[in-house]
Amino acid sequence: MGVGGNIRNLIANRAAQEIKDGMVVNLGIGIPSLVPNHLSKELNVMFHAENGVLGMGPTPPMGEEDENLCNAAGYPVTVHNGAAYFDSTVAFGMIRRGKLDITILGSLQVSEKGDLANWIVPGKRVPGMGGAMELSQKAKKVIVLMNHCDKNGESKILPACTLPITTPRCVNLIITELAVLEITRNGLVLQELMPGVTLETVTLKTNAPFTLSPSFK
Repeated sequence: MGVGGNIRNLIANRAAQEIKDGMVVNLGIGIPSLVPNHLSKELNVMFHAENGVLGMGPTPPMGEEDENLCNAAGYPVTVHNGAAYFDSTVAFGMIRRGKLDITILGSLQVSEKGDLANWIVPGKRVPGMGGAMELSQKAKKVIVLMNHCDKNGESKILPACTLPITTPRCVNLIITELAVLEITRNGLVLQELMPGVTLETVTLKTNAPFTLSPSFK
């Protein structure tokens, strides 16, 4: 596995720790889709997809994919015993009624107030917003998984988003390859550092003020 894959799995593994037994969870594309691979088999978790699946399991081994079974991004998935299939209207009905405990999404930017900007870069072609608008408004907890900086080395955590906002003040937790930051009424709070990362590095690469959690070490 390359360095990029290691970083993605590091972030996904930390996100998996936020999921508790009995939860209903929706996963976005990209790094979030790796989260089921890092869950304990002891947990009974029902993963939800907007295209109409409840009860998704880990990614199938190469060559064992079911061409009729995929997540909302079109990637092959497995299902657990007790899984259910339904149409997209039912899937979105679950979201809009607040039935999801957690949604885990990727993002282009997040503001210190929890604004989410994850659907378009102006001037770039995009197929649409997808379910991000409903998910980020209605899930009980919104977790963002992303690289701490963009390809130009600029912080993706900002005082205010410069890209079009998907949903304002919705993000609860940000997990990057450098740190875990909670968004509270009082702003960003650094909860923990990723292995081998220093506080100085996070301070240098975060273009928004943050405080340290009382439990921070």
